[in-house]
Amino acid sequence: MNIYKFSDVVKIISGGTPNTKIKEYWNGNIKWLSIADFKDVNKYVYDTDKKITLNGLEHSATKMLNKNDIILSARGTIGALAILACPMAFNQSCFGLTSKDTSILLNEYIYYYLKNYIKILKYKKEGSVFGTIDTSTFDKILIKYPPIKEQQSIIKILSLLDYLIDIKNNINSELEQMAKALYNYWFVQFDFPDENGRPYKSSGGKMVWNEELKKDIPEGWEVKSLHDLVGINKVKMKPDKEKLLIDLSIMPTNSISLNILNQGDSLKSNLFKMNQFDILFGSIRPYLLKAGFAPIDGLVTGTIHSVYPINSNDYNFLLLTFCSKSLFNYAIQCSKGTRMPVISIDNLLNYKIPFSSTIVSKFNEILKFKEVIANNIIANQKLTSLRDFLLPLLMNGQAVIKE
Repeated sequence: MNIYKFSDVVKIISGGTPNTKIKEYWNGNIKWLSIADFKDVNKYVYDTDKKITLNGLEHSATKMLNKNDIILSARGTIGALAILACPMAFNQSCFGLTSKDTSILLNEYIYYYLKNYIKILKYKKEGSVFGTIDTSTFDKILIKYPPIKEQQSIIKILSLLDYLIDIKNNINSELEQMAKALYNYWFVQFDFPDENGRPYKSSGGKMVWNEELKKDIPEGWEVKSLHDLVGINKVKMKPDKEKLLIDLSIMPTNSISLNILNQGDSLKSNLFKMNQFDILFGSIRPYLLKAGFAPIDGLVTGTIHSVYPINSNDYNFLLLTFCSKSLFNYAIQCSKGTRMPVISIDNLLNYKIPFSSTIVSKFNEILKFKEVIANNIIANQKLTSLRDFLLPLLMNGQAVIKE
């Protein structure tokens, strides 16, 4: 294998941010990456939360990356990696990477090489992967790579595993969006099917003013607090390397699918029993929008509120309520603390909602999605373990690929 200084064979590109006070630079058609857009993805990043204009691109330090270029986070969540699915600009907290000569070194090989390199560093030291990343960091990294045909064979194997992982993640994302849309239709707009199968409110269903909630709700509905509907998980546990753990740091933002799991002995205290399908809500900084359900039995940290439905027929309604925009807004308003606001379990469960046991039960019957999402997460854990097992063997030349 050839061995080179990373910066000799890979072009390092710095990003930037258009002036946020100039409106003409923002809300255009150019996708603009920040770390939040790709820190939780597996391989490809498809879209960005923010977009800029051509004016913003031309009057700032931000630069365009091409499709199949690599993005690497340099601040905050250090060492996150992704490949661009389309051209995008990016901010100064990241570096763009691309091969200087794709006839001898492929971008996808660079991606997998860095993925393996970062994995090794994580095992060697605590805390952030690099400590910090600047342009001089890339002078210290050595990269070795085989001939193009061998690179292509390695990429083919690892990409197939990533493709299977992406498929299951995309299925989960679609199921989640469908469930959230249906919840909004039934319990926010109140257009659940009436006795004739027509949307209740839109078809003239009677609405009555509720003084407690300060809004109209369907006739015959009552008001419940979350305290009335859920129990709190309180079983304390010890660290256990045989179990998997969900802690606040690995919960994704605004996603029901909690698909990242840590080892059960990675944290030593404040651990509780986690049962599959428990509903989880991040207690610290609720504006981060962290809520979802446990895909497996295991452990959960005390910084996550863990509850279960008293009545199993309420499950889908409760899960989507805990993941709803209105509950997040309530939690943000009721949290205490300036630097690190926290919502207590009692304050969280004081949240009041309009409720109909009949409609909630019907919603639970027609919406079957949590089992599919959980099975996909479990399958992806196995695929990820296989990929991570093969990654160092292939990148270090310890496994030989036969055509």
